[in-house]
Amino acid sequence: MNDPYRSKPSRGRTNFASCICATVFLIFLIAGIVIAYFFLFKPKTPEIAVEAVRFPTFSVTNGTVNFTFFQYVSVTNPNRDEFTHYDSSLQLSYSGEPVGLVFIPAGKIDGGRTQHMSAKFDVQSYPLPAKLKADVSGGVIPTTAVNGVGAGPTMEVETRMKLVGRVRVLKVFTHRVDSGVKCGVMIQVSSGSVLGVRC
Repeated sequence: MNDPYRSKPSRGRTNFASCICATVFLIFLIAGIVIAYFFLFKPKTPEIAVEAVRFPTFSVTNGTVNFTFFQYVSVTNPNRDEFTHYDSSLQLSYSGEPVGLVFIPAGKIDGGRTQHMSAKFDVQSYPLPAKLKADVSGGVIPTTAVNGVGAGPTMEVETRMKLVGRVRVLKVFTHRVDSGVKCGVMIQVSSGSVLGVRC
């Protein structure tokens, strides 16, 4: 015979235990997705390679320098999905002081592709430092040819290129990434010839 006074299992306790099991399962599932995301699908930083630096025009007059600056780079997107860049710029500086700045138009680079970019801007009447001014006589810097290259004063400028953008992950999510490259460029003041680029 059934004992009418025997206590029956509580449905509330059963539901509570089921909720705990489901919660633990979801926690492990989310943790697994996060781990897979960081190890398999974590966006990589775009790779920037400086291909060339040029000064098509370069002149020194009355202790100031005027020139046109060109920089050519290639940007590789190592991710599977496209990289959309915006708020990007190229800055030129000398002795820590900004000389020129140009913003790079927004664009897209498909996954696994390389895109070539160029940036240009003009700098007018930038004052030379006192040390270089002392080498200038009447706006003309004396030079002598050494191995086909004019000798004389040099100056080193620094270029900084920054790319900021988003990478799509699994065609749904987006992740912010940024990349940059900094180079020192040695210039011959007499002609604007680039003697060396160090990135």
